[in-house]
Amino acid sequence: MCPQSDIAKLDLDSLWHPLTQHRGLETRLPREIVSGEGVFLTDIQNQRLLDGVSGLWCVNVGYGREELADVAHEQMKKLSYLPATLVHAPSAMLAGKLIDMLGYPGKVYFTSSGSEANEVAFKIARQYHLQTGSPGRYKIIARYRGYHGNTLGALSATGQAERKIGYGPLAAGFLHVAAPDLYRNDGDAAAELEETIEREGAETVAAFIMEPIIAGGGVLMPPDDYLKRVREICDRHGVLLILDEVVTALGRVGAAFAHELYGAEPDILTLGKGLASGYQPLAATVSKQHIFEAFEGEPDELNHLRHVNTYGGHPVATAVGLRNIEIMEREELFDRSTKTGDALLARLRGLEDHPNVGDVRGRGLLLGVELVENKKEKTPLDASRVASIVAHCARNHVIIGKTTSATPGYSNVLILAPPLVLSEDESDQLATAIEQAIAKELPNPS
Repeated sequence: MCPQSDIAKLDLDSLWHPLTQHRGLETRLPREIVSGEGVFLTDIQNQRLLDGVSGLWCVNVGYGREELADVAHEQMKKLSYLPATLVHAPSAMLAGKLIDMLGYPGKVYFTSSGSEANEVAFKIARQYHLQTGSPGRYKIIARYRGYHGNTLGALSATGQAERKIGYGPLAAGFLHVAAPDLYRNDGDAAAELEETIEREGAETVAAFIMEPIIAGGGVLMPPDDYLKRVREICDRHGVLLILDEVVTALGRVGAAFAHELYGAEPDILTLGKGLASGYQPLAATVSKQHIFEAFEGEPDELNHLRHVNTYGGHPVATAVGLRNIEIMEREELFDRSTKTGDALLARLRGLEDHPNVGDVRGRGLLLGVELVENKKEKTPLDASRVASIVAHCARNHVIIGKTTSATPGYSNVLILAPPLVLSEDESDQLATAIEQAIAKELPNPS
């Protein structure tokens, strides 16, 4: 292995890092990480860092699972690759497991990322309406502050303006409405959705896509009845409901699927991240059976889904995904997420006495701390001051996230999404780091 200086030079000379301004990067190059175990990463200096965001919200079962490495190894030796047009056991077994967990008939289409999963969902929605007698339905309604991916269609659905600058014109046919924000109480978001459908003409609207809880846009919590109301609105107007659970599924918010907690089912569901806990690139688009049946026809017709990706349903990825879910069930990580998350949320709510802490919210192990200039006006705290909190935690060997490159003026929410295996002591370490960072970087004048 190259020494650190050589690795750093090779990185600077060769790599283009995402979400990173490279000018001057040689003076602030991120730590070189060499290993991970549980909730901790270890750098080249043998310092351990508690990963409070599970990489990119995905390492649900924690780092260093030899069991998953063994599954990948055995599958690579047995069958390293097969296109999804053919049949192999791992993809069939994982698809069957997901349908069993959901509890309703449907079909699973595997991809490699959440962005791809959402692209497939948009294609399915539009083609479904074409083939069921409503060819004019092509519009996709999404929500401001929501994130659905970085491919052209997924980015068009994303409601975060800063991510789109410089990439237009984006795909046509995407509209946006407000998302509910209980902290700012900006109005009736469900009613706005229905008004938008009616103003656009329901006969032109194919689908509405939403995250049950907006994650990267600020951990925005919906009212308890919001998703049920959205389901009713979509049914009333013949609009398909796509639930983007790339972040929220597989235990992140304390259940197999977040929509179970809100009492409403999607027509199309997208999954990713925790599906293989980051051990393999794996995502999925799940359609209810009545959606799938609209694609049936004669072999020489074009009714089938005409979409393919090279690595969809990859034997190694799906084998790892299946064992990943087995681990979660065996170790009862969904329940653990709820228990640990409730305790961490209660601890962090002690920060709400601070004049710059406007709101602490979340569910399971998806938590947000919204920082403001003052509580009366709820003016978002300046992004540089929020960044100082994140940097302070990093200096104390704890990694946390924040909203970034998203909605202008709202880079003010600290985000926590640690692995579901987080212990009580590790939760205390995470909370203590945030408490100390806020006390140091945002001193209370009182």
